[in-house]
Amino acid sequence: MAELHIIGQIVGASGFPHKSLFCKWGLQTGCAWKLLSGLREGQTQVDNPVIQDMAYWSHPIDVHYATKGLQGWPKLYMQVWHQDSFGRNELCGYGFCHIPSSPGTHDIQCVTWRPLGTWQEQLSQMFVGGGPQLKHSDLIYTGADRYRLQTMAMGKVHLQLSIILRNFDQYGVEY
Repeated sequence: MAELHIIGQIVGASGFPHKSLFCKWGLQTGCAWKLLSGLREGQTQVDNPVIQDMAYWSHPIDVHYATKGLQGWPKLYMQVWHQDSFGRNELCGYGFCHIPSSPGTHDIQCVTWRPLGTWQEQLSQMFVGGGPQLKHSDLIYTGADRYRLQTMAMGKVHLQLSIILRNFDQYGVEY
């Protein structure tokens, strides 16, 4: 079987309106992909930058997949959250990016967005906090019904990923 190694880190996030951020992340693949080692999902620690705009997490990712085909190439999806001074967690944004298909080291910036909701929900969010969230997280990376959502652009999540491909040439894939 062909093998894919993803080794790297979620460096951090910038451009968000809040400080004190953390990230929940996961990898989504097609049914032909088998996880050999590593974690399919995880969560970073909270970073509250004092001086800079960038929240640094340096959260490691080390995943090893085997596959018989290219369909369902892995995607990394994430949810960025803000933790307030009372320990309450509030969604800041959703985002996803395709894992690069070429071997080597890649610096990736993943843009994020959040649902706007109705004007009543926006007004409530200003005074009380919270805000609309997706009922099903698969909307983050499938895009099937995402076009119906009214969204607002948020910040960026910065990634450094190294990709190692093995035995893809035996399955007719040149790289």
